[in-house]
Amino acid sequence: MAGNPSRLSVAAAVTVACLLAGAHAASAETARKPFGMLPDGGAVEAITLKNHKGVSATVITYGASLQALTTPDRKGKGADIALGYADLGHYLSQPQYFGATVGRFANRIARGQYSIDGAAFQAPVNNGVNSLHGGTKGFDKVNWSVVRVTDTSVELEYVSPDGDMGYPGQMTVDATYSLNENNELSIVYTAKTTKTTIVNITNHAYWNLAGEGSERPVYDQRLTLLADAYLPTDAGAIPTGEVRKVAGTVFDFRKPTPIGARVRDASDTQIVYGRGYDHNWVASRTRAPKPRLMAVVEDPVSGRKLELLSDQPGIQFYSGNFLDGTSSGKSGHIYREGDAFVLEPQIFPDTPNQPAFGSALLHPGETYSNTLIYRFSAK
Repeated sequence: MAGNPSRLSVAAAVTVACLLAGAHAASAETARKPFGMLPDGGAVEAITLKNHKGVSATVITYGASLQALTTPDRKGKGADIALGYADLGHYLSQPQYFGATVGRFANRIARGQYSIDGAAFQAPVNNGVNSLHGGTKGFDKVNWSVVRVTDTSVELEYVSPDGDMGYPGQMTVDATYSLNENNELSIVYTAKTTKTTIVNITNHAYWNLAGEGSERPVYDQRLTLLADAYLPTDAGAIPTGEVRKVAGTVFDFRKPTPIGARVRDASDTQIVYGRGYDHNWVASRTRAPKPRLMAVVEDPVSGRKLELLSDQPGIQFYSGNFLDGTSSGKSGHIYREGDAFVLEPQIFPDTPNQPAFGSALLHPGETYSNTLIYRFSAK
């Protein structure tokens, strides 16, 4: 799927980003300040984008991560709904992918092994016997450079050297966060390479619409996934290759359904494997020409609503099954199982080893892109 991206698709992604960034630009605000110092002396910055509707987004350069997202409830009271840490030290000592940009290859590659044109490659194994989110030092664990800050956006860049984590080609990656007065936060990822390689980049934000410091888990928040199939996995979370219809299964979220309604249903082996949901839903078999609605989550108590749009064919839904009480967030709240959900638009996991899923290849002269749009409201 990621191979041979059309010039039109990339242009469409850039156009969307520009439109989002340009809407009501004069009324937006941006703040920029230090966030900490890395052991190697590198300075980490925090850039906060604000609009006049009570929405703000803070992005840190470490991992090109969404560190905070504040949005009002139905009474106009704001809360930070994105899990994360208050200081850099915890991002370094207790990495959890909170809000991080993940790549070069998001999700899992079986045994970390894949081939390109007959040549074998090995990515680090860091999730059982498999490679997860690019390996032991993926895009989430490096400090990105600030390219540009405007009234409505921040553009970050990272240059991944040839051979980084076992991936061929020098890859230049761009992440642009934009916030507009329609309460839409967009993230546009693009990448170029000097050698044929594989790529799958997405954002790993953890959400709780009640607030990241709330005592309420996400289980009563209602999820809709606009997908009629999902990818079953083996016990190691690698897709088996089957594309299974959701109808009649605990994976059917085509209508609004509480996240916790069936999250512990051990009658389905897939739930047992993931200790809940940690699977990829199939929105389409190929990349869409422009972002379309993929998921909706609503909190009946606060009234907050999150809509997620993307142009990717798949979306990983993770129900926070492995939050184990070892991490304390910005408000001092200990994060435990069910305290958040994750939605990651992407190509399908293990695509490099499963030709039926499409292609993850990126060739020199091509541009990879993934556009995500988070739309916030309350009712």
